[in-house]
Amino acid sequence: MSGPVRVRGSVIIPDAELSWRFSRSSGPGGQHVNTSDSAAELSFDLVRSVALPQAYKERAVQRLAGRLVNGVLTIRAEEHRSQLRNREAAKVRLSALLSEATAPPPKSRRPTKPSRRVQARRLDGKRRRGQIKRGRSGRFDD
Repeated sequence: MSGPVRVRGSVIIPDAELSWRFSRSSGPGGQHVNTSDSAAELSFDLVRSVALPQAYKERAVQRLAGRLVNGVLTIRAEEHRSQLRNREAAKVRLSALLSEATAPPPKSRRPTKPSRRVQARRLDGKRRRGQIKRGRSGRFDD
């Protein structure tokens, strides 16, 4: 997924709006593990972005409020041993996160009433079930 990050539809975040930091990754590694910076940290300034439409930006800021620090969204990827794969993983995660955060709200439910026939059928079933249970008792009413 090299290149720009696709958010949804034709909305794309160019590489110029992304900033990277690299550091040593934790966990097991090979001989050069202590000399290579393989962990990737991707930062995206959500508030100052010009790539996102205003409606998307407002939704994302509201939904990602807990993850933002001064309007900046940061994603850290260190699950792979190579920096390139960690960069790709961070971009994929950013794309998925922004796609979900900018999604339109679900349509509101229009409340409906059950039809008269459905209500009658339900009550009839309850009545029958009650008769069956009454029939199980040891009483004989003759």
